[in-house]
Amino acid sequence: MRIALFITCVADTLFPEVGQATVRVLERLGHEVVFPEEQTCCGQMHLNSGYRDEARRLGRRFESIFGAFDTVVSPSSSCVGTVRETVGLENVYELSELLVSRLGVEDVRARFPGRVAYHPTCHSLRVTKVGDAPLRLLRHVRELELVAHTGAQDCCGFGGTFALKNAETSSAMLDDKCAALERAGASWCTALDSSCLLHIGGGLSRRRSPTRPIHLAEILASS
Repeated sequence: MRIALFITCVADTLFPEVGQATVRVLERLGHEVVFPEEQTCCGQMHLNSGYRDEARRLGRRFESIFGAFDTVVSPSSSCVGTVRETVGLENVYELSELLVSRLGVEDVRARFPGRVAYHPTCHSLRVTKVGDAPLRLLRHVRELELVAHTGAQDCCGFGGTFALKNAETSSAMLDDKCAALERAGASWCTALDSSCLLHIGGGLSRRRSPTRPIHLAEILASS
């Protein structure tokens, strides 16, 4: 299958290894991944800030670039949710959703030794609604021990511009999330959104915690 990669702003500027991992996973499964170089922001930050018209304009630009592809993948449930909301695109999938729901794959032949806690991000739960696809993938990773943590479905406090506009509340929510991960004895916290992992990783770092953030794509690409 020929699949177009939408890398997202956060991955492009801060976490390029997440996009690279996405490509490695799909190519390992025998798919061709292409990268339209004219891609830009999907408009999520505009939508979060109430600029719906501006978000729709970026959504239409996204559609003009990616609309011709049968399948588009992105390592971000929040960006996928944005383009679905602004322009109603249905050919765009978050990585775990693509693998499990579209391609019918749960075992990507990954190996990742360590105790891993999965944080279901708000967008993956309530917008893209990926369900248990990430967990089904993680359960097939060799040498990975999946650990549960209390309040797993609670928001980490990032919420896009929420963390900027409501910093004290956001920080309190982050403290709860980090403490739960530490109590679970997790060596790693994984999720589908680099933005949430950036937030959680910052909190863990300030606590000098042994728990570290890692994107699901990076785990799935490990061998």
